[in-house]
Order: sequence, then C-alpha cells, then structure tokens
Amino acid sequence: MSLAPSITVPRAGFNWLPLTITLFCLLWSFAFVAGKIGVTDCPPLILLTTRFLLAGVLILGISALRGEGWQLSWRDVAVFAVLGVANNALYLGLGYTGLKTVSAGLGGLIVSANPVFTAVAAAVFLGEALTWRKVTGLLLGISGVGFIVWHRMSVGSDSVDGIVYTLASLASIVVGTILFKVLAPKGSLWVGNGVQNLSGGLALLPFALTFSSVSDIVPSARLLGAFAFLVLGGSILAYLLWFHLLKVCGATAASAYHFLMPPLGMLFAFLVLGEHVEFRDLLGIIPVALGIYLVTRPGKAAGAAVAGSSSQRSAL
Repeated sequence: MSLAPSITVPRAGFNWLPLTITLFCLLWSFAFVAGKIGVTDCPPLILLTTRFLLAGVLILGISALRGEGWQLSWRDVAVFAVLGVANNALYLGLGYTGLKTVSAGLGGLIVSANPVFTAVAAAVFLGEALTWRKVTGLLLGISGVGFIVWHRMSVGSDSVDGIVYTLASLASIVVGTILFKVLAPKGSLWVGNGVQNLSGGLALLPFALTFSSVSDIVPSARLLGAFAFLVLGGSILAYLLWFHLLKVCGATAASAYHFLMPPLGMLFAFLVLGEHVEFRDLLGIIPVALGIYLVTRPGKAAGAAVAGSSSQRSAL
C-alpha cells in the first residue's frame, strides 16, 4: 500500500537520494524561520488555523483527483483526528505562540530534540528497550538544550514565557508520537496527514476566533511567502519527502537525519532573520545533535521501532 503519492525518480545512473535528503533537511529546518516570519505579521492561531485547513483540503483534494481510495476506516479517521489535535493543534499552536517571544533558532533547537525524549517516553510507557545509547543521547540532549536555554535567559535574548510555550510544544509532539504507537492507525498515512491537518485546523478555529483578531494581520509579501512555504513546503512537500525517505532508507536511518536540524535551524535564523548566534550556542548544539544521532542511529530492531514512531510528526 502506498503511503503517499509516489515520487518518480529517474533510474539512469544518478543517485537522487542525497538530493532528496538535502531537500528534506532544508525544508524541515527552514520551517521555524518561516513560522517566525509568519507570526510577526499574523496572530499565530489565525496563521495555523488557515494553514492546517488549507493543507488538509489540498492533500485530500490531490488524493481524490488521483483517484486514490479512501483507505481509512472510521476508527482510523478518529485516531488521525486525535493525532491532529496533539501533533498539529497543540504542538504547533504552543510552538508558534512561543515564537512570538523566542528566536526561531532556539525554538527549532528545542523541538528538534523530540526524537530523544520520544525514545525515553517509549521506554517508560511502551516498554521499549532503553539502551545505553539512548540514555547517553538523552543526557546529551538535555544538557545541550539546558545550556543554550540558560544562556539565552541570562542575556535576556529570549523570554521565559516563550521558552515555556516551546517546551510545552515539545511535550505535545512527544505525547502525539506515543499516541500514534499506542493507537496504531492503519491505511494511507498520506490521507491520514490530510485528516490530521483538517482536525488540527478545526480544533484551533474557535480559539483563533476568540483570542485573535483579523485586524491584527499585517498584509505583506513576506507573510504571503511564509504562509505559502508553510502550506506547500512544510505540510505537503516535506511530509511527502519524509514518506519517501522512510520507504527508501527505513525508519531508523531516516530519523537519523534529524540530528542535522538544530545547526541548520540556527544557520537559517542567522542568515534570514539576522538572529545573533554566539559561540556558546554552537557549543550547545553539538551535544543536542549528537544525542539525536545516538537515539536514532541504526541498531537493534527495538531501537528501530522507537525511531520509526517519529515518522508521524507533522512537518513544521
């Protein structure tokens, strides 16, 4: 069963895998920068509600135009809807609220540690094997994130409230990943992604209408560009590439690419937004990236199962 619309790759000699990996990493890493740009000119809840609803309609519309069957039972629809609340509404709703007062680089760094905490949560709640690599990865991830957060708070470059929202965002995506493992929906994950986006948008809609005002939107070319990227590049293309990497590389090997996200995220924040990056930040990135790699590197089958659970993350 195909998880998503297929990607046609020419087979004449050229190895397209490195290009696919590169594009995926660039799209995934740039998402927090695009989000930071978006929340500067638009209330976060309005931005996300519109993004999720549009992405969901496009994904399901593309599936219908391609003549693909629904492939989901009503139970699976309900499961994907629950996952949409956790992985979309709560995860990005909290994360984008945090982005109002937190730098894109720090926000991306904290959330990128998701595979580390997911592996440990799976060991505690699902009985997955907790190897020395995962324990080491957890300690490295916590120390790296803690070091950078402490430094940013000490110099006053990021607000405490924003950091709390971002940490709550991280907790939401970890919970969502564990729920995916427990509930184990069947059928097309591509269609499931459409359902997740729609349910996330519908869940955020009443909060957006209550706590946000359309009059606060500042129309601009950068807002339009950021929104287009988040819908097409984040919710659709990055997710499609992720499914392709899962198919070609396997879940564990594909998950290992997330160790590139923290440094790439801070690099994009520096290049595009001019966010200040100090040497201490770079020192903190190293243990986080290494921790993610240790948790997601190829190993025993039990480790592969944990890493595979991160495939249900919705793209930023």
